Amino acid sequence: MSAIRIAAAVIVRADGRTLLVRKVGTDAFMQAGGKLDASETSVEALRREIREELGCDFAAVPRALGRFSAPAANEAGRMVEAELFAVDLAGEISPAAEIEDTVWHDPDDLDSRILAPLTRDHALPIARTLRRGT
Repeated sequence: MSAIRIAAAVIVRADGRTLLVRKVGTDAFMQAGGKLDASETSVEALRREIREELGCDFAAVPRALGRFSAPAANEAGRMVEAELFAVDLAGEISPAAEIEDTVWHDPDDLDSRILAPLTRDHALPIARTLRRGT
């Protein structure tokens, strides 16, 4: 079975908290973003997903943070191959589409919420470095 290719946003606000979302009917919190359509680049897919899920757009061109692999949070037995980007948002967040909940999460907190493996193992450690400005 092939990996699920996604693009995801690591969004860190001034106080160091990072934006996490939870999709309808799921338990795990994760980065905003999603699957790439066949003809999309990672940045194009991420822009589409941010518009659909959060009702806003990029404030600047996203900065690539790397490619990471982790077990999929919502598809048992599958892996995600994720390209993560540091993203600054333009406009107010207005959850839509399949997003049921959003939180500004302390990236040092690995226990208070159910976290997707990609979030726990890769995105939150990156968010901690972004918080420090490194």
